[in-house]
Amino acid sequence: MSGVLRCIWLVAGVGLASGAGAADHGAASHAEPAKTAALAAKAASAAAASVAPKTADVEVKPSSDPKAAGYLVREALGLDTVTNKKLTLVMKSKPSGAPANPRDAAHEAPAVAGGAYKRGTARAGATKPAAGAHGGDAHGSDVHWTYAGETGPEAWGKLKPEFNLCAIGKRQSPINIEESSSLQGPAEPLQFDYRPSSAAVVNNGHTIQVDVQGENTITVRSSTFRLLQFHFHSPSEEQINFKRFPMVAHLVHKNAEGQLAVVAVLLETGAVNPVIDKVWTYMPLDAGDRVRMPPDLLNLNELLPTDQRYYQFMGSLTTPPCSENVLWLVLKQPVSISRSQIRLFTQLYPNNARPVQPLNGRTVRDAQ
Repeated sequence: MSGVLRCIWLVAGVGLASGAGAADHGAASHAEPAKTAALAAKAASAAAASVAPKTADVEVKPSSDPKAAGYLVREALGLDTVTNKKLTLVMKSKPSGAPANPRDAAHEAPAVAGGAYKRGTARAGATKPAAGAHGGDAHGSDVHWTYAGETGPEAWGKLKPEFNLCAIGKRQSPINIEESSSLQGPAEPLQFDYRPSSAAVVNNGHTIQVDVQGENTITVRSSTFRLLQFHFHSPSEEQINFKRFPMVAHLVHKNAEGQLAVVAVLLETGAVNPVIDKVWTYMPLDAGDRVRMPPDLLNLNELLPTDQRYYQFMGSLTTPPCSENVLWLVLKQPVSISRSQIRLFTQLYPNNARPVQPLNGRTVRDAQ
């Protein structure tokens, strides 16, 4: 938009400050009366001039650089600098016959009465670009991810730089485990050391999670991993020979070196599961809520199958940030969960399973 920029320079009290400064330093105290009167008149004249606004018309064009426009303002006002001075800018449109750009119009400041002028204030010498309509983090400080739509699994890697592995990782979970192509043979047994423990049930907005206290560990690959928490997915994220189960429980452990090991317990429809019954009893309904279970109520030995042979592979977290180098241990024998227990969970989270990811040449151990 071409136009005339009328600049009104208001410098309140500059002249008065100069006069006052002289008095403070004693300049007038030793002057002759006539000279003193002359100085006073000069100070009053300067003060009046400083209070009165100076105006100048400056023509700017759409291509005008803001800094260049600033120089035009200084030159029009006869100033060397306007640093720390307050400017009142009055912009008057100049008819050009060209149609207005709708995009520009959408971001213009509100018009004053009559619509002929637009006004704004700025501190001269401090050019500040206007914030764009889409400026800043579109997702806020906490990135919201989901299991469907624009923030679903296909988009996780784009939601935040830290989620990049969700898109480009080569060892991602979950996977489909095909027994015919797995490495079948002997494998060390998983050594579970689970004890009655205290816990808190959390609805974290993505699943129901149980934060476990106490020393509950597994030992595998000559390393001991301590249980941190377990949570649920429906349907199961893992597939066995392309088959999903109604649900799965992921038991997340960590060793002293910081590596994670996840034990997956597949859940199939059957009898009531005693551990899940206890967890559901204290399930919070609101996202972000937490409910403590009674002390030592939780015993995860009740969740484990009698046959503890497993599939083993290296993978990742199945939720953002999809970190890799996670040791996965999928127990081959599923345990039961009742239809009513499944229904209760799926009323809150009907589908919170990430799709299976490419194997990318990884070997899956099938413990015999």
